[in-house]
Amino acid sequence: MPELPEAETIARGLEAAVAGKHISRIRIHREEVVSPMTPAAFRRALTGRRIDRVGRRAKWIDAALADGRRWVTQLRMTGHFTWSEPAPLSGEPHLSASFLVEDAGVLRFYDTRRFGRMWVLTADEYAELDARLGVEPLSDAFTVKLFADLLAGSRAPIRNWLLNQERVAGVGNIYAIEACHIARIDPRRPAGALGRNDVRRLHRAIRKVLGDAVERRGTTLSDYRDILGDSGEFQNVLRVYGREGERCRRCRGEVERTVLAGRSAFYCPSCQR
Repeated sequence: MPELPEAETIARGLEAAVAGKHISRIRIHREEVVSPMTPAAFRRALTGRRIDRVGRRAKWIDAALADGRRWVTQLRMTGHFTWSEPAPLSGEPHLSASFLVEDAGVLRFYDTRRFGRMWVLTADEYAELDARLGVEPLSDAFTVKLFADLLAGSRAPIRNWLLNQERVAGVGNIYAIEACHIARIDPRRPAGALGRNDVRRLHRAIRKVLGDAVERRGTTLSDYRDILGDSGEFQNVLRVYGREGERCRRCRGEVERTVLAGRSAFYCPSCQR
């Protein structure tokens, strides 16, 4: 968390706020946020640069700079941006970095658990990062055939398989669990054992759940907010995630919880096979 829909929501907010503007001044409040770069090197790389556009790759925020480099942010568990008018702050224990953007406002990056990272990458360095990530599930490149080819031969539980960012980029636990429910597939089933109809249903379900979550600006269960501090709304329509002991919204069976690779997985044993 954040996953693809949350990162997409944040990227769209940043695009509206800062695209076409220059970064005037930077303060690094926690040095680890730019590690292994030094704060001085990070400031030199970014200060005075114009942000051409802001997008998303997998769960990462990707800001393209006018000089061809990329400012990339890995949000990890609790990282988030805020956008506001310039104003002095005090008593901000979770503030990691702040950016004065011309006279338009201040962009701040907060991170309670301090796992988030940001770097300025050259075009070649960004290409190496991009090559390590899998296909974007909302792109035209994510076809049923490609999905089937990627799944073939895998013995991993399908929920675990979907979390591997080198296969399908941006899907995390919440949306993997929800997609399995829509597709009527038990999240414990081996990925390579899915039949042709299973693969088609799951492919369609992944695109549906991610598309719906983007429209609802993500899922807020604890920390996640957009850059203006607003919560997402997808948590209001979750089918099984976090609903252990409650009734399945489809068949009225009882939602159960199991643990796969150390993480909770929720499913309905009555309608997920």
